[in-house]
Amino acid sequence: MTSGLGLVVAQLAFGSLIFFGALEAYSSQGIGLILFGNFAACLVMALTSSYRGTIGGLSPALIVIMATIVSSIEASEEALFVTAASALIISAVFTGLCCLMIGHFRLARLMRFIPYPVAAGFLSGIGGAVCLAGLSLMGVQGQGWVDAIKLDSPMFWILFPGVIYGIMLYYAIKRWGHALILPVSTAILVGAYHLVLGSLGITGSEARAVDLLLTSTADGQLWPSILPADIVRVEWAAIFAQTPHLLALTLIAFISIILNIAGLELAVNQEMDWNREFKSTGYASIFAGIGGGTVAAIIISGSLRSKLLRAGTRLNGVIASIVMGTVLIFGDKLLEIVPTALIGGILIFAGWGLLDHGLIQNYKRLPLIEFGVILAIFLTIILVGLIEGVGAGMLIMLVFFVVRLSRVDPIESQFTAHERHSNKARTVPERTILLQEGGRVKVCRLRGYIFFGSIGTLMSQLKEALKERPQPLCLVLNFSAVSGLDFSALNELSRFLRTATKNDVQFILSGVSEQLRSALERTLFASTYSELIFEANENSALERCEDIILMAWKRKAASVQGGRAILLEDAADSLETYLERQIHFEALIEQLHEWLTPREYAAGDSLPDGDELQLLISGRVSAYDSSGKRLHQFSPGTAIRSTVALGKQPSSIVADTACRTMVMTPDAQNWLEKNKKELTLKLYRYLLAGHFEVHATTPSDVSESNSNNSDQSS
Repeated sequence: MTSGLGLVVAQLAFGSLIFFGALEAYSSQGIGLILFGNFAACLVMALTSSYRGTIGGLSPALIVIMATIVSSIEASEEALFVTAASALIISAVFTGLCCLMIGHFRLARLMRFIPYPVAAGFLSGIGGAVCLAGLSLMGVQGQGWVDAIKLDSPMFWILFPGVIYGIMLYYAIKRWGHALILPVSTAILVGAYHLVLGSLGITGSEARAVDLLLTSTADGQLWPSILPADIVRVEWAAIFAQTPHLLALTLIAFISIILNIAGLELAVNQEMDWNREFKSTGYASIFAGIGGGTVAAIIISGSLRSKLLRAGTRLNGVIASIVMGTVLIFGDKLLEIVPTALIGGILIFAGWGLLDHGLIQNYKRLPLIEFGVILAIFLTIILVGLIEGVGAGMLIMLVFFVVRLSRVDPIESQFTAHERHSNKARTVPERTILLQEGGRVKVCRLRGYIFFGSIGTLMSQLKEALKERPQPLCLVLNFSAVSGLDFSALNELSRFLRTATKNDVQFILSGVSEQLRSALERTLFASTYSELIFEANENSALERCEDIILMAWKRKAASVQGGRAILLEDAADSLETYLERQIHFEALIEQLHEWLTPREYAAGDSLPDGDELQLLISGRVSAYDSSGKRLHQFSPGTAIRSTVALGKQPSSIVADTACRTMVMTPDAQNWLEKNKKELTLKLYRYLLAGHFEVHATTPSDVSESNSNNSDQSS
């Protein structure tokens, strides 16, 4: 009930502000419109929100733009109110439909991308505007400050108690947070005001004549504010002219909804379903609009009070809506006892709260640049206008995103073929060549969405790579973790490829989507596109680069006298190690021949996947995952069953060439372990050495897999 009483007092103030000036003659009907919107929103959100103690209503952040819409309506006198009311009703239904679509298509997470400084700037600017509007409602306009400081002026007895009450109310609720502070202080102010008026001999009529008290403009009930018959008097052209303001209202409503959900989530320490909350807000706004009300949002203070008082049930919101419904039916005459100072004080209270949270508290909390964004939007709204402030906020938001995203390096990691290599089995001389020449292969793993703000960083690093001496033979760009490129980034990449391919550098693109490949084909010259090499994954690209390096070395060795002798000298140690291992392997096979069975496979045959131990005698065998990607290629002298140590269990093992293996069954292994312990130890020592060799020959595959897994998890 206290939540309902607090909302009634606040909505009286909001309605008085929105329907001020030219529409002051319809202030009671306007208050009825606002109260019904709160009644409907509170009831619907109490029944549909994911938080059971939700209190809904009109957010203070929306009243300035609503007042701007109403005051900007240009219509004939008899159609002015119904046209203004219809504009607010349409905005409620439209905003509600947008919220329903966001919740239905589960787009709420996208709404979180509004930067905090921009949202805080909106709120602080609106808070400042609400404070100024409250002062204006209490009579301070233009040179009104001169009269406001005179004790014998009626304005003084409106302004002074109103401002003092608003600021004291804010800090009292901030300090103690008790649910009764607002309704009790309201009763005290109303009682004290009438007591002073009575002691001075001022009647209610005389007080209303000088605006010390509100004047009722309705006949009996506050609702319905407009009837179906009034629709014929609506001037639709005037509403259409308010389209920019109506769209701004929807945008500010989104910001208010986001901040209120996030704030309530933090305050009650409960994770809320954002998509459900947008749906709940959508249903509430549509229901309010159809019944002749306004747009709705979660009211944090009332909703949090439900938890503090341990009244976190849906009944709390239902009772609050019943209180507002009762005032709607019987409360018209109650308006005439409400002091104007109370209405102004409530507006000061609401506006000062937005100012404190959006501007004052952020002064020391945020970096100077981000606080400057808040201050810029605040000053724009106060000095120029709300629509201009919204436009400035959208522009700052765009710049904010571009600057922040441009600082994200699109290159996740870089390495050379000297540091990592493919999982293709190479001979000792080939491995020696790759160790010597692998630095001429540059691999760049790209990530994220590459756009005009981040492509410059990528281009700078690629151009620097081309300046290195000796010049790279191959440049690999791995697009596996790239979600897309905008046209500017694609154009920059295409220009770079056209220039770089003239320098005898082979470009290999891996993990490229069909969409990007088609875009490159359309953008590049046919001659440039034909020189590009596309590979399915990074390992295939590295294998291609290694082949290019080996071919280049052979051409160079054929033209240089003694080139092969130098290679033999460089590879001597590796050859010696390789030969020692082969001698060890052949001796081991000889000792184990009683427990081994020979098998032969033709190229393309699949090897059985079981517990048998297969030792490769001749040929080449590859292990593949379920996507057809090669995990490792085995050469003679290796145990094929060791593929389980690659970090991935292979789904198939296929003979690349005709090959021969020696097979040991599990029973034979068990017998050896029991009866030939020394021979078994020798076998397992050899297998363990092979385990480490497998890991040493597959760094590219394993690291790429781990990188992709971490990308997906993040």
